[in-house]
Amino acid sequence: MDRTSGETASDRRIFQISGADALPFLQGLTSNDVLPLAKAPGIVWTALLTPQGKYLADFFVVNTGETLLLDINESLADTTLRRLTMYKLRSDVAFGPSALVPIRGLSETPADALPDPRHEALGWRAYRSLGDAPQIDWDAIRVAHVIPESGIELIPDDSYLLENGFERLNGVNFRKGCYVGQEVTARMKHKTELRKGLTRVTIDGQAPVGTDVLAADKVVGRLFTQSGTHALAHLRLDQAKGVMTAGSARITLD
Repeated sequence: MDRTSGETASDRRIFQISGADALPFLQGLTSNDVLPLAKAPGIVWTALLTPQGKYLADFFVVNTGETLLLDINESLADTTLRRLTMYKLRSDVAFGPSALVPIRGLSETPADALPDPRHEALGWRAYRSLGDAPQIDWDAIRVAHVIPESGIELIPDDSYLLENGFERLNGVNFRKGCYVGQEVTARMKHKTELRKGLTRVTIDGQAPVGTDVLAADKVVGRLFTQSGTHALAHLRLDQAKGVMTAGSARITLD
C-alpha cells in the first residue's frame, strides 16, 4: 500500500511530549489509562476535566514507536497546553511543537498507522510529514455512530464525559485510579441513572448547531451535527418524546 495514502486532519495540532514523567503526569490528570503506552506503540483517547467533572479538552496520546505525541483539536490546543503547563510543577515533562501532521483514512490500516481507538468506523490515524487533501465525510460517520467532536458536541466547561458516550468510545477508564474530575465521573457511573445524553435523531429540515430542541414548547436539549436526514442532539432522555422541533426543523428520536 502507498504509505502516503490518507488525508490530513487539518483541524488538529500535534505536540511532541518528552521527559521521564510524561506518562505518569498525564495518567494523574486525564480520564484514561495511558501507562500501557510506555510498553509499546499505541494510541489512547483521553480527556482533561475540571475538578467538578466537566469537560475541558479531549486528545489522543500516541506512542508511534519513535516518539510520544499529543494530538488535539486546534481550537483547544493553546488553552490545554497552558493548563497542562500549570499542573506540571516539578514533573519532568515538556510539550513542544512537532513537524508531523495527523493523517487519517478508512482503507486497510498501513504499517505505520494505528486504529482509531474510539470506533472501528473511524478507521486509522498516522503521523507523517504530509497527507492528501480532506475528502471523507467524517460528519456522516460521526452522526451514524453517535461520536462527539471537540468544540461541537463537546463543549468546554459544559459537557460531561458519560453523557457523550466516552465509556462506549473507550475514552474513560474506571480502574485506573485518581485523576482530575474522577470523583464526579465515577459517581455518575455508579450512583445515578443518566437522564441526559447525546443521541441520534431523524431531522426534517435544518437548524444551526446549538439550536434548542423543544418538546411541547419546553426546551429538552440542543441540536448539533447534521448529516442528511439525521443529526446528533443532546437531550433530556425522559422528556424527549414524540415530534420535537429545533427552529423550523422537525425532529424525532431514531
